[in-house]
Amino acid sequence: MKIYAYGIRDDEKPSLKEWETAHPEVEVAFTQELLTPETAKNAAGADGVVVYQQLPYTRETLQALADQGIHQMSLRNVGIDNIDLKAAKELGFKISNVAAYSPNAIAEHAAIQLARILRRSKELDAKVAKRDLRWAPTIGREVRMQTVGVVGTGRIGRVLIQILQGFGAKIVAYDIFKNPDIDKQGLYVDSLDELYAKSDVISLHVPSVKENIHMINKDSIAKMKDGVVLVNVARGDLVDTDAVVAALDSGKVSGMVMDVYENEIGIFNEDWEGKKFPDARLDDLIDRPNVLVTPHTAFYTTKAVLEMVHQSFDAAVAIANGQETRNLVKF
Repeated sequence: MKIYAYGIRDDEKPSLKEWETAHPEVEVAFTQELLTPETAKNAAGADGVVVYQQLPYTRETLQALADQGIHQMSLRNVGIDNIDLKAAKELGFKISNVAAYSPNAIAEHAAIQLARILRRSKELDAKVAKRDLRWAPTIGREVRMQTVGVVGTGRIGRVLIQILQGFGAKIVAYDIFKNPDIDKQGLYVDSLDELYAKSDVISLHVPSVKENIHMINKDSIAKMKDGVVLVNVARGDLVDTDAVVAALDSGKVSGMVMDVYENEIGIFNEDWEGKKFPDARLDDLIDRPNVLVTPHTAFYTTKAVLEMVHQSFDAAVAIANGQETRNLVKF
C-alpha cells in the first residue's frame, strides 16, 4: 500500500516518522507542496492522499486525482468547507477528517486570549516595551466577573466552559444539539438573542455551515451588550468582519479575539515582513490595541499536530483497506 501526503511541514515530520516506523507495511511518500491540479500527478500509484486545508480543492483538483485512479482524500484537519463536495460525490471520493485532535489546545487558546483582552495585556506590553511602567489608564477586568456566552457546546466548547468555570465566570450556552451534562448544569438559554443580551463575552465554537455564515453581523451585534468582547477561534466566515470593525470603532464591541479570518487563505502562515501587506482591513485589525490576532494557530500544539498526522494516516489506510473509520465524513 502507498499513501502520498501533501503540504507536510517540518513540524509534522517527527510525527510522520513515528507513524511510518509503526507501519512498515505502508509506503509513505510526501512533499511540502500543496495539492493542486498540477501536483496531483505526484500521487500516481498511491492508494490515497493525505492533505491539509490550505487551498480550495476544486472540481479540477479532484478530477486530477481521479485521473490518477485516486478516489480517497484524508484531511489532517477538521474543516471540509474548502472542498467541492458536489464534485467529490460525483467522482466517487471518500473523504476523512480529524474531527478531534485536541479540543484542549483550541479551548485553552480562547481562554488565554480572552484573559489577555480583559487584562489589556497588549496595551501593557507596548507600554513596558517603551519603559512606561505607569499603571493607569490600562486597568483590567477579572474573568470571574464576566458572563460568557458559549455558542456551540461540542468538544471545544465544553472544554472552554470547564476552563472558564475554573476562573469563576458565569456561563450561558446555546446549541441546537444540547449536551446532557451542560443541560444538567442549567447553562443553556433558549435562543441566540437571549445569549447576546446576557453576555459580556461571546465565544464561537460552531462549524462553518450555511446557517452560521456571518452569524455575527450588524443586526446580531445590535442585540449585544455595550462593550461586549467577541472571541472567534472557530471559522472566519462566522463573522461579518466589516460589521465588527464598525462596532469596534463605535465602542459597541470593546475587544476582539480572532484566530481566524474570512480571507485568511493565502495570508496566514506566510511571512509578510518587509513586504506589502495584502489586506488593509486585517492590517488595521492587527494594529488595534483591543484586537488580538493570531494566524489560525489555536490548534498549533505538539499534541494536536501528532494527532492530526496519526489519525489522518490511520484513516487513509483504513479506507484503502475497505475498513470502517470513525473519521469518515458523510456528505
